[in-house]
Amino acid sequence: MKNIKLLLAGTVAALAFAGSAAHAERGSDGDLKIIFWQAVSTLNPFLSGGTKEVYSSSMVIEPLARYDEKGELVPTLVTEIPTLENGGVAKDLLSMTWKLKPDLKWSDGTAFTAADVIFTWKYCTAPDGGCAQAAQYEGVKNVEAPDPLTVKITFEEPKPYPYSAFVGAQSPIIQAAQFKDCVGAKAPGCTSANFGPIGTGPFVVKDFKPNDVVTFVANKNYRDSAKPAFASVTLKGGGDAPSAARAVLETGEYDYAWNVQVEPEILATMVAAGKGHLETAFGTNVERINLNWYNADPKLGDKRSTKEAGPHPSLSDPAVRRALSLAIDREIIDEAGYGDAGKPTCNIVPAPEAVTSTKNDSWCLKQDIEGANKLLEDAGWKKGPDGIRAKNGVRLSYLYSTSTNSVRQATQELVKDMWSQIGVQAELRNASASVFFGGDPASPDTFQKFYADVEMYTNNFDGTDPEKYLAEWLCDKVPGPANGWQGQNIPRYCNPEYDKLVGELSKTADLDKRHELSKRLNDMLTEEGAHIPLIHRGNPSAASNSVAGIKMNAWDSELWNVADWSRKK
Repeated sequence: MKNIKLLLAGTVAALAFAGSAAHAERGSDGDLKIIFWQAVSTLNPFLSGGTKEVYSSSMVIEPLARYDEKGELVPTLVTEIPTLENGGVAKDLLSMTWKLKPDLKWSDGTAFTAADVIFTWKYCTAPDGGCAQAAQYEGVKNVEAPDPLTVKITFEEPKPYPYSAFVGAQSPIIQAAQFKDCVGAKAPGCTSANFGPIGTGPFVVKDFKPNDVVTFVANKNYRDSAKPAFASVTLKGGGDAPSAARAVLETGEYDYAWNVQVEPEILATMVAAGKGHLETAFGTNVERINLNWYNADPKLGDKRSTKEAGPHPSLSDPAVRRALSLAIDREIIDEAGYGDAGKPTCNIVPAPEAVTSTKNDSWCLKQDIEGANKLLEDAGWKKGPDGIRAKNGVRLSYLYSTSTNSVRQATQELVKDMWSQIGVQAELRNASASVFFGGDPASPDTFQKFYADVEMYTNNFDGTDPEKYLAEWLCDKVPGPANGWQGQNIPRYCNPEYDKLVGELSKTADLDKRHELSKRLNDMLTEEGAHIPLIHRGNPSAASNSVAGIKMNAWDSELWNVADWSRKK
């Protein structure tokens, strides 16, 4: 019991939100201009795994609790965080109870109640719903409302770490009245609701042009009458990372630019203009190359990258997966594209320190071209006249896809050259970020569809406990037609032993044992080649020197406290 108390108390280090001083008057600071070079395609984060959708929607729809800039859990729509000590978490760990703040209103003026929370759970767990955030509700047996201000969550088995469902920017509450006819297979077709969700956050959607611009206005029913300071927000999408950074740091046209993934020397020149600065924090972002465990041959048509396609003809070989990682020089990639905003890594869970493994560093962190060539040679992959290795008529030639970004395209070129040194050919392709991360089940170019052999991007998890994140690689989380291509297991990795270990983690209360299990799961993913981790990325965003109140957050949405932002007088 002592260890359980330590786990719960350690996670909930702060039980009250510590925002900046209240503003004198709501809407007194005019328009806040934000630019996302990855344009937003929907404002329903349950239908897209893209960070841009999660962040943009976080200004409108909110979770019961979120993580602050220190990674500590703080109440948002509830009076306190449930713990063993305050009776919110049952002693048998089979249930937890949230107490909603009284008198909360949706932006349309109607009451926010426990019924909305229950509906959100049903919405995301509905068959054929394609919920991109389904891992958040792993192990939840039931959600009920003893009264309109009380939410009781019952788990299928004891849950030592219960802070998943309705916690963090990836698991917000949506209004039952608005989405009641959008459950299951109907979810993607509810354009009006998906593009303009009614929320409890500081802003309301006024107008949304998908893959272009979103206009928000201050929520007149927001729970703090003095916030937000800004009357409106204009969130412009598109372009590229350098132009987004320049719009804040050099021209001053915008106030905030998310994710300025730009070469470090270019950013330094921009900052020297004196109009803005960089806000950077290291959380759990990892730039990785996913390896497709299913056959992605275009000749397979709609079956490609699905279980029906069968195993990948070459990436199903562990020797090939290991050799591809050995051939990569992460130091060069970091130096060329990230500088102080990156660190070479072999982990998919790079933080916090307690769960950071070093097991794979000895073979993974240092490039080994000779070792990679020997591995392939010994496995029977022989070089042909063109220098490309092959076996039984299968060539080591891969379609390598990512989103359009100068750093990513430079990384692609570097990796292509490194792989050529071991007899592996790479065809490079990139797609607009708004499409690649858009989650449109009809598009062939989304990262979930994975119509390529290998693909590269960054992903992360909310908070500091990786349990729900590690659950994304369970066998039943593979994207496919049945779930609208919204499963989180992008590489199509499947190992019953991994699934068993995730189940063990979900039942473990002892902190040291949880940390050890998390490391083991992380190590399995790297050792077995579900992906090739490259860089532990900081979160670099550009902010105008005229905006106050920004608290950079690597554990939740970067816009988590936008209600506290204001214009410096």
